[in-house]
Amino acid sequence: MILDVAKLINLGQRFILEICALVVYGYWGFKIGNSGFIKGLLCIIIPVGIAVIWGGFGSPKASIQLSEPLHLVLEVIIFLVPVGLLFSLNEIKLAMVYGIIVIINRILIYIWGQ
Repeated sequence: MILDVAKLINLGQRFILEICALVVYGYWGFKIGNSGFIKGLLCIIIPVGIAVIWGGFGSPKASIQLSEPLHLVLEVIIFLVPVGLLFSLNEIKLAMVYGIIVIINRILIYIWGQ
């Protein structure tokens, strides 16, 4: 029973990590823009594009299921690129915490076959 609860928490954490990744992509887009219009456009377009890609190819209910090596590559891009983006914005501690949580979450998903 405790393991079932831990697995459920891990899946919930995965969803929160997806949201966090989208927030980081949006924040990064806002920070790199050079005018108000471009900042606003990038902070919307980048996360929406990432969400469409993840929803179509990476999520558990994706319409097109990728084979395991390709799915892992997509996961690395979607979930670990934000670590680099946070580093580029000098958010070192946040990048490290987010990256560690993503890695632990993925390891548990693998171990538990989620």
